Parts: sequence; structure tokens; C-alpha cells
Amino acid sequence: MRKNKKYLYLGYIIPAIFWITLIICGLMTENYNHFVNTVSELGRIGTETQYIFTIGLVICSILSILFCIGLYKTAKDLKLNPSPILLILTFSFSILGAAVFPLPLGLHGILGSPSMFLPLSPLFALILWDNASIQNIKIGSGLILALMILGFLTFIPNFMDNYFGLKQRFFHFAWTFWFVFLSYKFLRL
Repeated sequence: MRKNKKYLYLGYIIPAIFWITLIICGLMTENYNHFVNTVSELGRIGTETQYIFTIGLVICSILSILFCIGLYKTAKDLKLNPSPILLILTFSFSILGAAVFPLPLGLHGILGSPSMFLPLSPLFALILWDNASIQNIKIGSGLILALMILGFLTFIPNFMDNYFGLKQRFFHFAWTFWFVFLSYKFLRL
């Protein structure tokens, strides 16, 4: 498990890179409001922040795959079902697709949509992981799952329409907490 530790720390680093990228791009974009505007607008073709945003997301994607490798190997060592970890790859590929095919390209939405399956990761952890070595995994998984479900508010029309960016960020906060939670729990083993 010692070899996997360097990959497990990525659960802290990936969210930091993502949020720093968002903050920098948001500050560089005139009249951008994180509560109103979508994340993808920061990488829109022709914007001043397009390449910064793309590079940040591609780095997050690559590191996310490495994070999954570390989690997978650790889960195997603990004889945990790897399904919750493999579902994180939906995020990895989704964020890569959204970065490589920025708005308004049609593939942006298509390749960015697999992350809709990411809430299955804490759900499956809640159901499948019952190991005494990972204390409170069910409580954390359940709370993060609830926060991820709030991200689906983006699909409800006429509900907080003026705050689409805020609705979208519920999901981003949720995966951030999920990555940090998994890093914290797996590094303590």
C-alpha cells in the first residue's frame, strides 16, 4: 500500500487545481458571476481564459485517473469492492471531454455528461463497503451522495433559474468532498 500513497494524495490536489483554475478564470472574465454563470463558460472558444481553463481541466483529468489507480490498488489490498472507485472514472473522462471540446461545440455536452454517473460512486460505497478498517465510510458516503444529488437541480427548469451556476457548483463541491474524503480515509489505513 505504501506505493499507492503518492496517488492517494491526489484527492487533495485535484480539487485544489480545479478550484484555483475556476477562481483565476473567473477573475479574468469580465462580469462573470460564479452563482449565475456555468463553469464551462470560462473555457468557451474565443475567451481570454479558454486555454488556462482547458489546461487546468486536462491536468485534473489526468491526475484523477492516477488517483483512481491508487484507490483501486488500495481497495484491492483491503478486499473492498472496486466499483465505487471505477465510477470515479466517469468524472475523469467527463472533465477531459468538457475541456478538449469547449463550448459551443456539440461534443462538449455529450462528452461532459458521463459525470452524471459519479453519484453512483458514494452510493455504491454506502452499499458495498462494509469494512471495519474504514470507519464512518457509510456516514461520509451518505452525506456526500446527498450533496451530489443537489447537483441534479440543474435539470429542474424554473427552479433557481437565476442561479444556475450555484446549482452546478453543488455537484462540484460534492465531488471535491468525495475526493478529499477518500484520500483522508485511505491514507489513514
